[in-house]
Amino acid sequence: MKNGLAALVVGFVFAIGLGISGMTQPQKVIGFLDLFGNWDPSLIFVMVGGIIVHFVTYKLIRKRKSPLLSTEWHVPTKKEITPALVTGSLLFGIGWGLGGFCPGPAVTSLASFEVKPFIFVVSMLVGMFLFRLVDKKLNIKK
Repeated sequence: MKNGLAALVVGFVFAIGLGISGMTQPQKVIGFLDLFGNWDPSLIFVMVGGIIVHFVTYKLIRKRKSPLLSTEWHVPTKKEITPALVTGSLLFGIGWGLGGFCPGPAVTSLASFEVKPFIFVVSMLVGMFLFRLVDKKLNIKK
């Protein structure tokens, strides 16, 4: 129950931050990605702010023996660049550039009751389902 409540609170804080920063506005994101057109550099401040907060808090939090809501740290150990990682990154980037959403802002934008975020989220869920189906059929080793 504590983990679920903590996830809900963190999700709300994340959603509020996305809304305040403009990350839920596809035109702002696409403007940031349009380096050779009408470039909007304002999201650099969002990224730099996020990097600074993460850098400082990660250093402090990792000094603890374990996280607050778990008995052990769950930190990725793999460091190799695989074809699956590159393919997934490319698909993510293409989807972000075409739709102007990445998953967090898209889910947050559902609260606007507009059609575009709904189409994006449904497409994302279908893509996730298809990936699981193909991954299971191909039995790709991780």
